[in-house]
Amino acid sequence: MKFRTRIVVVAIASLVVGTVIAFSGSKATVVASTDLKWKELGIPGVAAAPVSGDMTKGPSRFFLRYPVGLKTPIHSHTADHYATVVSGTFSLTTDGRTRKLGPGSYFSLTGKMPHSAKVEGKEPVVFFITADGPWDVVVE
Repeated sequence: MKFRTRIVVVAIASLVVGTVIAFSGSKATVVASTDLKWKELGIPGVAAAPVSGDMTKGPSRFFLRYPVGLKTPIHSHTADHYATVVSGTFSLTTDGRTRKLGPGSYFSLTGKMPHSAKVEGKEPVVFFITADGPWDVVVE
């Protein structure tokens, strides 16, 4: 029992020290919502506001906005991406199943997962997205 307790204590201590070391050299990125620079993406009303990285060249983090009434065709993205709904409500269809997602909802689309989306209600949808590579849209 004492041996197991020591292993757990050492593991926790290592995790804490590693976390402190990992954050001690980091820099902060702070972007107020009023400072976001929205750029149209070629589909009427669809815009992105990058906060880190370059969406066209590699991994990035950005806000994505869908306008009221938008319904996307089935499409995929080359890069795996992870998203949180910031505002608005939309329906996401993957694998033949549709889910209605509102603020605070999370989803990930990996492995070029085909999907479609439809904005629900009278409010645009804003997502925060982390993409593992260049952002593209591949219509199926």
